[in-house]
Amino acid sequence: MDRFKEEKKRLLEMTHRSYEEALFAGTSGNLSIYDKEHDIMAITPSCIPYETMEESDIVPMHPDGELAEASHKPSSERRMHAVIYRSKPEVCSVVHTHSPYATSFAVNQERIPVILIEMIPFLGGDIGVAQFALPGTEEVGLEAVKALENRNACLLANHGVLAVGATLEQAHIRAVYAEDAAKIYSLARSNGEVVQVPEKYVRMMLERKSGGK
Repeated sequence: MDRFKEEKKRLLEMTHRSYEEALFAGTSGNLSIYDKEHDIMAITPSCIPYETMEESDIVPMHPDGELAEASHKPSSERRMHAVIYRSKPEVCSVVHTHSPYATSFAVNQERIPVILIEMIPFLGGDIGVAQFALPGTEEVGLEAVKALENRNACLLANHGVLAVGATLEQAHIRAVYAEDAAKIYSLARSNGEVVQVPEKYVRMMLERKSGGK
């Protein structure tokens, strides 16, 4: 019996869902979930089209790079995922997308300000930009960790979008909200002047989120 069957099933279902939502295209993007107790992450494979991806294609592996079972080659961004799990113990899932509106701001290397009140509870505030690093390296993860301070999503300069969460579902919905905010911000800019949520209300929402008075 496949000891990772349930993790593979959950990850595959969310991967197919994310693909159908156009959060990435081709074989770009990658998702993972992390089992802290056994120090194993299940991650999407490298270079397998999402339309044909199956449970057996999902790769269980240790963050240090050792495969937990004979499997396909893991995503080239496995190092980025591993760095985030090592650096942010509250995170148990990573969703990396190339969703077009948010990624366009990553190419502009421009943060997305707080234009929607929903950005505060879901994303932690604005969406910052991690400094550029070569894809497939640990540096991508290290730069992302900096941009994720007090945030649940960030842009990867000239690369894409990263969302994290305590669960796979949480990381996914944060990736969806990042793309939604980017799309609305882009459209609003084409309409005219963008008015951000006033800072005092941002602080009030952050205090409410943290349980402050």
